[in-house]
Amino acid sequence: MKLVIVGGVAGGASAATRARRLSETAEIVMFERGPDVSFANCGLPYYIGGIIADREKLLVAKPQLLRDRFGIDVRTLSEVRSIDRERKVVRVEDLDSGRTYEESYDRLILATGAAPIRPPIPGLDLPGVHTLRNLADTDRIKEIVDRGARRAVVVGAGFIGIEVVENLVHRGVAVTLVELSDQILPPFDREMTTPFEQLLRAKGVDVRLGDAAEAFEQESDHLKVKLRSGIVVETDLVLVGIGVRPENILATAAGLETGPRGGIRVDRAMRTSDPAISAVGDAVETVDFPFGAPTQIPLAGPANRQGRLAVDHIFGREVAYRGTQGTAIVGAFGAALAATGMNAKSLDRAGRPYQAIYVHPNDHAGYYPGASRLSIKLLFDPADGKVLGAQVVGSAGVDNRINVLAIAIQAGMTVFDLEQVELAYAPQFGSAKDAVNMAGFVAAGVVRGDSRVVLPDQLEAIDAMLIDVRSPAEFARGTIPGATNIPVDVLRNRLGDLPRDRRLVVFCQVGQRGYVATRILMQHGFDVRNLSGGFTTYQMARPT
Repeated sequence: MKLVIVGGVAGGASAATRARRLSETAEIVMFERGPDVSFANCGLPYYIGGIIADREKLLVAKPQLLRDRFGIDVRTLSEVRSIDRERKVVRVEDLDSGRTYEESYDRLILATGAAPIRPPIPGLDLPGVHTLRNLADTDRIKEIVDRGARRAVVVGAGFIGIEVVENLVHRGVAVTLVELSDQILPPFDREMTTPFEQLLRAKGVDVRLGDAAEAFEQESDHLKVKLRSGIVVETDLVLVGIGVRPENILATAAGLETGPRGGIRVDRAMRTSDPAISAVGDAVETVDFPFGAPTQIPLAGPANRQGRLAVDHIFGREVAYRGTQGTAIVGAFGAALAATGMNAKSLDRAGRPYQAIYVHPNDHAGYYPGASRLSIKLLFDPADGKVLGAQVVGSAGVDNRINVLAIAIQAGMTVFDLEQVELAYAPQFGSAKDAVNMAGFVAAGVVRGDSRVVLPDQLEAIDAMLIDVRSPAEFARGTIPGATNIPVDVLRNRLGDLPRDRRLVVFCQVGQRGYVATRILMQHGFDVRNLSGGFTTYQMARPT
């Protein structure tokens, strides 16, 4: 067996080492067009910011290690230019010497990754305008910052953009963040990004949403960025991070099937339309989990797993990639925002029925010092309660809860399972009723009919009387326009003041007192809804 792998980093390197562990006799050749065959992409912004001080730490596996320990024929600075599927050979260019040659294969794995999208903006090729894909890009950006850059414009508020912003601020750089969408981190539902956006602004970041860079111009020793809004921003550095596209040039030239967004189409064993060629990582189109619809989600975790699975199949093992669930987390300035499964936007596009609820519990027991609020959005099937997706934002415990919810989706669990799930508890780590349990309690109550909820974006479409059941002091500090204040503790005494021919919507600060009020009113015959997550969710959805 001769296995040729095109590309390293996550998918390719995982495939190569897995192949050697499965077979001592296989001939394994890996081509990488850059100098580094396996490096930590996700760590690049933190090297720029000085959080990771040693550049060597970013090198996950050096070429010599792969040669010595695994017996892999690693060829860096070698770019595969074409594939001859009929003859089963690849044409390779040695970028050092310019020599080209052919290499045969029995099985071929494409791990070509993804490249930053480069929009047709005038001035995009100026020396001070950068993208961040590899260590060479990182070195160039870090050098500019080390030389004393004090202003930067980051175009694109995705994962990389947010991480670069944090690290530039850490280095004392004033940052303008430009995002075409009306929110940062577009893969999340908008209201869940509000706390993160507010944190960025509190740290001095000039966040400009619904705007775009239209031109970059050199001005003596600095750059000018012209925005669609007419604003001109002077800067020492520009980073463009508006997304990535699959590196599919080899695949398309070889006639392999690709999807509408350019991802190489693969089956559950990671085989392309040519059974002798597999593909893994950011270059491929897979299916989403749990619905199985085509998707493209560039993440390191799936790339690693796909590399292993592709090799397992090549060596005769029965495997099936479940699909990519999109479990991801981003951190900045001590806060974190995480997601798993479907979000409301993707469910709306797919026309899938779903229900959402919000809870805002503490990350650990409130009586133990240091407790902070988590905000959880849970999406589930309204008929059977199957968990479809979740998002969590907060300053502590976010990773813990999103990982539990990710496993719940993988296991096909329902909100009734979340009620019962048993999680570790000590006051400094959680609560006897964990945040995941709380989300389950609320969602299960909705499915059972114990409580009916309304979401902030549904309020305008409902002709309802709004009742704020918080205390008068809380009401005085701010409420939803048009709301009447009837504290939950006196609600039973005020039933005669409420209309029975009109729907009622009750709310408190985070939803718990609203739930109690809902139960009271339902049992007295009122048509009532609880605003899920209360006034806190309303403020997230409508921060202005």
